[in-house]
Amino acid sequence: MINLNSRERKVLTEISSTYYMKPIIKRINSQIKSNSNIKLNWLNVFDYLYEILKDSRSDVEKLLDNRLDKNIIKNKDQARRSIVGNAFSKSIIYIFLINKVHENIPNKIYITSQGSVIPDFDKLTRIKIQDEFQKPDMDIVIYSEDNYQDYILISLKTSLRERAAQTYKWKLLIDIALYSPELRERYGISYSSSKVPIICFATTNFYNEINNPQQHGILKFFDRVFIARQIDHAFAQSDACHKPPSGKLSTASPLPSSSKDHRLS
Repeated sequence: MINLNSRERKVLTEISSTYYMKPIIKRINSQIKSNSNIKLNWLNVFDYLYEILKDSRSDVEKLLDNRLDKNIIKNKDQARRSIVGNAFSKSIIYIFLINKVHENIPNKIYITSQGSVIPDFDKLTRIKIQDEFQKPDMDIVIYSEDNYQDYILISLKTSLRERAAQTYKWKLLIDIALYSPELRERYGISYSSSKVPIICFATTNFYNEINNPQQHGILKFFDRVFIARQIDHAFAQSDACHKPPSGKLSTASPLPSSSKDHRLS
C-alpha cells in the first residue's frame, strides 16, 4: 500500500487476516462509508471505536462457537479474554496505519506493539531501583524516524480493574527520578535517558468505570488519555481531566483530535 513500508504492510495484513478482527474491520469500513469524505472519516472513526467493538461481540461469539466445534480451541472463556485486549490494540494500529495510507499521519511517524523494533528501546525506557530495573507497562509505541528517542508510550486497558496499579506506577517512578531528588535518593531510583516520553493511557471503558470517583485519580498520572466510550460531559469538565502544569488531558498526539466529549482535549 502507498505510504506504508514493508513492515507496516505486513502488520496490516496480519491484522486483517486475524479471524476475530474480520467482523471488527468490516464494521470499521462500514463506518468509513457513512459519508463521502473518506479521508476525514478515517480520522473520526476513533470516535466510534467503542460501539464498533461492542457491536462485533455477537459475530466474534459465532466465530468462537465455530472454532470450538472444530476443536481449534478448547475453552471459549479463555479465548474470549485474550480477544478483548488484543482486539482493542489491533484496532488502534489498523486505524492508525490506514490513516497513514490516506496521508492523515506523516510517513515518518510509526506505530508498533513491539518495542524491540526501536533501537535501544529497552535502555531508553528502563528505570533503575537500586539493583533492579522497572520497565513500562505499555502496549503501543508511537515514534518518529527522525529521532527514535522522541516517542509516545500508550498503555491500553479494557478495564481499569485490570492491572490498574501497573499502568501508572512507571509514570510515577519516572516523575520521582526526574523531579524529586529526596525520594530519588531515598529509594535509589535513577533514569539514565535524557528524553522523557509522552506517557498515555487508553481504555475502551467497557464497564463505564471512568465515571467512578475512585478511578478519577488514575487519569492524573498521564500526559494524555483516550477514552473510546462516550463519557459524562460533567466528568469531562471536572478536575479529574486536568493535569497541571501541562493542562488538560487529551488524545495522545499524533493520534487525531476529536470534538466528542469522550476524548479529553
